[in-house]
Amino acid sequence: MSDAPPLAGYHHLGITVRDIDASETWYTETLGLVRAFVEPHDNETGYARVLTRPGVPFFLGLDHHEEADRLPFDPRRTGLDHFAIAVSTADEVHAWAAHFDALGIEHEPVREMTEPMPLALVLLRDPDGIVVELIWTGA
Repeated sequence: MSDAPPLAGYHHLGITVRDIDASETWYTETLGLVRAFVEPHDNETGYARVLTRPGVPFFLGLDHHEEADRLPFDPRRTGLDHFAIAVSTADEVHAWAAHFDALGIEHEPVREMTEPMPLALVLLRDPDGIVVELIWTGA
C-alpha cells in the first residue's frame, strides 16, 4: 500500500481551445454543460470559462491563451490523449449516442465489453479534435 495521502476524487480538467466561443457552444449544446464562472489567468492575457453540470461533481475549464499556437489537437503530442466522463449505466451510454445522433454529432459506435470488466463507451470529438469518452464500468 502506498504511503501517499488520500485523494477525494476528480475536481476539474482544463483544456486549451482554439476558439473559446465555438467550444463553449459545443460543450453546452452537446453535453448539457453550463457556464459556472470565468477565471482570469494569473500574469497572462488569457482566461478560462469553467463549465459544469449542476448536481454533478464535474468541472471543465475551457482555457483561452492569447499566445496559443491554434494548431489542431493531436493526441500523439505529449500531453492530453482524451478524457472520459462517467455515466451510471450501459443504457445511459446508448442514450448519449442517440442524443448525439439527434444533434447530428459524429461519434463512434457504442462499444460494449465484458473483459477485463463490464463496460460500455462511446467516443466523439470536440471542435478541436479532443476525444471525449462517455463510459460506464460495471465493476
